[in-house]
Amino acid sequence: MAISKALLLAILGCLCLCNAVLAARELADDSAMVARHESWMVQYGRVYKDTVEKARRFKVFKANVAFIESFNAGNHKFWLGVNQFADLSNEEFRVMKTNKGFNPGTGRVATGFRYENVSIDALPATVDWRTKGAVTPIKDQGQCGCCWAFSAVAAMEGIVKLSTGKLISLSEQELVDCDVHGEDQGCEGGLMDDAFKFIIKNGGLTTESSYPYTAADDKCKKVTNSVATIKGYEDVPANNEGALMKAVANQPVSVAVDGGDMTFQFYKGGIMTGSCGTDLDHGILAIGYGKASDGTNYWLLKNSWGTTWGENGFLRMEKDISDKRGMCGLAMEPSYPTA
Repeated sequence: MAISKALLLAILGCLCLCNAVLAARELADDSAMVARHESWMVQYGRVYKDTVEKARRFKVFKANVAFIESFNAGNHKFWLGVNQFADLSNEEFRVMKTNKGFNPGTGRVATGFRYENVSIDALPATVDWRTKGAVTPIKDQGQCGCCWAFSAVAAMEGIVKLSTGKLISLSEQELVDCDVHGEDQGCEGGLMDDAFKFIIKNGGLTTESSYPYTAADDKCKKVTNSVATIKGYEDVPANNEGALMKAVANQPVSVAVDGGDMTFQFYKGGIMTGSCGTDLDHGILAIGYGKASDGTNYWLLKNSWGTTWGENGFLRMEKDISDKRGMCGLAMEPSYPTA
């Protein structure tokens, strides 16, 4: 049956109107997103070199917000947030925050494990070393890939508090500048075990205030006032969350994780569960464990990406999973200093 000219014109008119409405809606959405990006730039002090760079960053920002909102609309035990990394693609984030930040060990020398004979049944149900005053406030490594130094220093701060009663914020920058042996190469990456070796050989570390953090590789400064030291270090038996639990119940422990995927990049809160890689590329600190109201066991961890990431800088990850390597590989290479 032939369509009348009037009907055809009416149909075309409706299509044009629909397209116009959709275009107007997209423009309005983009306007709202532009305003959101501008507000985000102010919040995080972001300034771009030119309009081309700003347009490119806006495109990345918009895509990341869409990913975050889509994820949060699903059924998960954790959620994501628009944080300081929102204008970075995941590839850029990996290069800036993880790939250079940690070099996983290749054949660690066996050490003793002083908590071997501790009974898991005798351990407390929950541990949070913050409540014992053994954890300094969250720090921020910035764009320097020295997570290894922050993890090692945080573990040392914990054991110093437990052995002396004093919580002292120690210098990551002294490690970044002066520990250039083995795998430790300042902002280009390192290992927590090698950091512990340096601290022992160096006779300790000075305070953060005496040797402040600059987020860059600088010339090693002579230090004459080391305020704390350690006697040794031990590796937790690999791929054993039970052994890690024994250690964490007694002191904060350095752990390595795969921190490169987008859910890690934008983690905001809750207990991280689900699939996660095990390509170790980031050093953090295990400071406790517990059980959520829904029965999910979790590890409590301290990161070094400032307080706007995660739960005010902290992270919870599922504990006692079927993969013996642990969530994101956290049970693969844990270690701790000894006093």
